[in-house]
Amino acid sequence: MAKPTTPRPSRAKAKAAAPAAGADHNRPRPDTPKDYKATKEELLEFYRQMVLIRRFEEKAGQLYGLGLIGGFCHLYIGQEAVAVGIQSALQPGKDSVITGYRDHGHMLAYGIDPNVIMAELTGREAGISRGKGGSMHMFSVEHKFYGGHGIVGAQVSLGAGLGFAHKYNNDGGVCVAYFGDGAANQGQVYESFNMAELWKLPIIFVIENNQYAMGTSVNRSSAEDQLYRRGESFRIPGIQVNGMDVLAVRGATEEALKWVQAGNGPILLEMKTYRYRGHSMSDPAKYRSREEVQSMREKSDPIEGVKKYLADLGVLEDELKKIDQDIRKIVSDAADFAETSPEPELHDLYTDVLVEQY
Repeated sequence: MAKPTTPRPSRAKAKAAAPAAGADHNRPRPDTPKDYKATKEELLEFYRQMVLIRRFEEKAGQLYGLGLIGGFCHLYIGQEAVAVGIQSALQPGKDSVITGYRDHGHMLAYGIDPNVIMAELTGREAGISRGKGGSMHMFSVEHKFYGGHGIVGAQVSLGAGLGFAHKYNNDGGVCVAYFGDGAANQGQVYESFNMAELWKLPIIFVIENNQYAMGTSVNRSSAEDQLYRRGESFRIPGIQVNGMDVLAVRGATEEALKWVQAGNGPILLEMKTYRYRGHSMSDPAKYRSREEVQSMREKSDPIEGVKKYLADLGVLEDELKKIDQDIRKIVSDAADFAETSPEPELHDLYTDVLVEQY
């Protein structure tokens, strides 16, 4: 049976569809980003934050296995360089952040107390959403962290709204809206792109492309799998970034911030990253081989990459071991705090349902 062929436009049609000569040639473009030149102190802080996320998520996985965390739980193990690299360039309290349900790592990178994050995971009253949000619905107005959203792609439209608020209030802030390669095919994403470019909103759209969405590889689910190009039809420039290298991420973020803060409107960053665990704790990840995951761990691990940078600067292994020990204690204390904190009172079922009490 003959394979169907894709019809091609005639020369006349192709010519008619082409843009007028020079129509876009004079439009500004962001500069090609360079790896961030971090000091030794900055690199040590990047290392500390990524190890904190890694150990915190490992502990969350353990608590989930023990039944202390219920519902869905999506771990960030392997993707640490994205949140740390981007959010180290932001101004807490000024710039806003919104993401999907894989949100623990972003909160930690934004300096939010591990105790209240772990307490939220375990459904305790001391949690950052008072135990009522759990893994997928964390929130902190104080830190301008607006979730934590369970509906795939919903945060992108809300992020456009946050960008609009920054522009309306003229507060100099920028919104960073994270979403995944799976959400990149949602229709509301493109409605948000269109409005963001029309209104020149100060927003950075970040696609965390961990290459499998829920369980289908991006090149099987996306006709255009170079996701940094997804904004082109809206005249939004895109940059593809090695999301396993924190210095590459930070460098691209610096360039993106410069673009947005100059009043050029939105920009899109595609972070090529990788998650080591399944989509969620209930996912056995049979759609990829153990050899593939192990290869990524050995060749591209973001934490090991920073260790090499630090070694080049003369940082000794003993100094890193001390950081690791301190982080393990922080995470252990957070787990103890969560396990010993009380659950919400019954009357809390009726709070925060509506804006006002009735």
